[in-house]
Amino acid sequence: MSETSLAITKFSDLANPTRFLALAARILPWMAAFTALCFIVGLYLSFTTEGDYQQGETVRIMYIHVPAAWLSMMGYTIMSLSAIGTLVWRHPLADVSAKAAAPLGAAFTLIALVTGSLWGKPMWGTWWVWDARLTSVFILFLMYLGLIALNRAIDEPSKAARVSAVLILVGFVNIPIIKFSVDWWNTLHQSASVLRFDGPAIDPEFLRPLLVMAVAFTALFFTLHIMAMRNEIWRRRVAAQRRMAARLASREG
Repeated sequence: MSETSLAITKFSDLANPTRFLALAARILPWMAAFTALCFIVGLYLSFTTEGDYQQGETVRIMYIHVPAAWLSMMGYTIMSLSAIGTLVWRHPLADVSAKAAAPLGAAFTLIALVTGSLWGKPMWGTWWVWDARLTSVFILFLMYLGLIALNRAIDEPSKAARVSAVLILVGFVNIPIIKFSVDWWNTLHQSASVLRFDGPAIDPEFLRPLLVMAVAFTALFFTLHIMAMRNEIWRRRVAAQRRMAARLASREG
C-alpha cells in the first residue's frame, strides 16, 4: 500500500466515532498538559516584559486580545472546512466538528470584543466605534450565535447539519473582510503588525510573549474542541438510544 493510500485509510478510520473517542482519550491529557505549560510560560513573559513607552501597562491586553481575535477567525474557518466535509464528503464527524466549534468561536470572539473595548478606551478615547474591523467582528459574533440557535432549533440532526453547512459557507465571506478591512478602508484599528509579507513590525520584546500566548490559546482551542466533539458524540448516542427505547415502548404499548 502506498503512503498516500495509507494516509487516506488512517483519515477514513477517524470517521468512525468509536475510533475518534479512543484517539481523543489518548491525546487529551497530553494536549491539556501542553496547553497549561504554554500558558505558564506565556503569562510569565507577559507580566515580566516592560510596558510600552506610549501605551504603558495597557499594552498587556494585547497578549489576550490578539490571540482571541485570531481564534475567532480560525474557529469559523474550521467550521467552514467542516461544512465542506458535510456537504461534499458526508464525513460523519464533520457536522460534529462544526457544532463543537461554534460555541468556542463565539466565546473567543466575545473575548476579542471585550478586551478590544478595554484597550480602545485609553488608546482611542472611546469604548467602541463602528469602523470596518470592529463592525465585521461584531457581525461574526452574531453569526456564531445564529448558528448555535439554528442547531438547537432543528431537531433532526441531518437536516440541521445541511442547513448549517450552507449558512456557514455563505458567512465565510466575512472572514477575509475582517482580515483585510484595515487595508481596504480607513479605520481607527491599526493595520497588521505580526502577519505581514515584509515581516513583523512589532518589537521582539512584545512579539515573544505574544507568540507564546497565541500558541497557548490555540492549544486551548483544540483541546476544548476535541472535548466538545467527544461530548457531542456521546450526546447523540444517548439521544439515539432514547429514540430507540421510545419506539420500542410505543410498539409494545
